[in-house]
Amino acid sequence: MQAIQMIELNQQNLEEEGGYCLRSKPLSTGYQNKNNWLKDELAAGLKYIKLMENGKQAGFIEYTAAEYSSRVVHANDYMIIHCLWVNISGKGHGTRLIHKCIEDARQQNKCGVAVITNSDTSWTPSKDIFLKNGFTLIQEAPYGFELLVHPLKDGPLPFFPNNWEERLKTSDELTIFRTNQCPFVDVATENMLEGARKLGLEAKVIDIKNREELMALSPTPYGIFGVTYHGQLVTFHRLTVHSAIKKLKSLCN
Repeated sequence: MQAIQMIELNQQNLEEEGGYCLRSKPLSTGYQNKNNWLKDELAAGLKYIKLMENGKQAGFIEYTAAEYSSRVVHANDYMIIHCLWVNISGKGHGTRLIHKCIEDARQQNKCGVAVITNSDTSWTPSKDIFLKNGFTLIQEAPYGFELLVHPLKDGPLPFFPNNWEERLKTSDELTIFRTNQCPFVDVATENMLEGARKLGLEAKVIDIKNREELMALSPTPYGIFGVTYHGQLVTFHRLTVHSAIKKLKSLCN
């Protein structure tokens, strides 16, 4: 019989338990940045819950109140799911984690739970599992982003900003916007900078430090990483150096 256990990270067990992503490289800059970020966010109420199956990590979920979220969405009094990941689908692990989030939101008297998905990439959760668990798709944004909600009581529904085109025009130079919410951001940044260097392009890195900057500057709803150049979106997720060069060349022509 499979033994299922949920372990919630906190200030006391963070160093021992650690995060799920990039756990094979605990000394990497990205992993360390994520853990340092978690220390602050856990103190502010963020939940990071690992699902263990027979003592091995099988998945995790990360969520927090909207006012502390790393996603670009107006969602007053909602809980926002940042990440959901499971090793193997079909075992109900994802549903268990989603139900845990919904129950926490209910206990905190939140208006509901929201999540941003994107069917064009694996860097966000799949919307399918949320639709199966009572969520409804209510809005779409450029670059394939989708906003799904699970209301728990009456109140204003979350919504995306509507100035995505304006955000791309803040700078013509190659600009990387990033936070430490994802441990892969460090590698994503280095790959983009290396691609730019090989093309002789200068790049500017903007470290987003708070929710206000995130809501004002992020070029996409994803929030944690975004690259713009000449008023166009280069990417919102990690690219290989080769892919970065190819994409930048296409925007230079």
